[in-house]
Amino acid sequence: MPHQTDIEKRNRALIAFALLTGAQDSAIASMKLKHVDLIENCVNQDPREVNTKFSKTFNTFFFPVGDEIRKIVAEWVTYLREEKLWGNDDPLFPATRITLGSSKQFAADGLDRKHWSNATPIRTIFRKAFNDAGLPYFNPHSFRNTLAWLGEEICKTPEHFKAWSQNLGHEKVLTTFLSYGGVACQRQGKIIRDLAKPQQIEQPNINEFATMLVRAIKDHLSCT
Repeated sequence: MPHQTDIEKRNRALIAFALLTGAQDSAIASMKLKHVDLIENCVNQDPREVNTKFSKTFNTFFFPVGDEIRKIVAEWVTYLREEKLWGNDDPLFPATRITLGSSKQFAADGLDRKHWSNATPIRTIFRKAFNDAGLPYFNPHSFRNTLAWLGEEICKTPEHFKAWSQNLGHEKVLTTFLSYGGVACQRQGKIIRDLAKPQQIEQPNINEFATMLVRAIKDHLSCT
């Protein structure tokens, strides 16, 4: 995506942020700069200020979707803070400023220091980005589908997938399983073919088992 003007920078960072965090478009529209922590690589979705689904409070840590994606978001946050001199309570993705141009018609004129009133402009940005790339339109929520499928593919333990599910804002793992469709046909075929191959039996990792046992005991004691 082009990224010369402020609007182009914002639009490019918006697409990257949606993939990096899987945040709902309504949440993205209401986020402030202070909600992004580039040190801990996470986003604090506080329903007192962020329009989260069902007013949930949770932290989303950046999904492992590539350093380039994170860099685009980090550069955008740094640009707003250091170049534009915006503060914690300013919008992460500000609305477009509309002014009356020389032709006496309203036109986009940079960024306005306020939030969008709803998520409609975000969907418009998505549509234009895909169209300019010669691709069919995929809405912002489709990125959450993508992340759910990615988690199913790379998570190796139930604990891994539980953390992945919580990162999407789901309290129950079944929500992630049931809300984002079945296994794609091509992936289904690969899984079944792989299951037909002789499986190598992995030896249990004693150190890993001991660590999990100690953690479970500590969690139990803290609850009693």
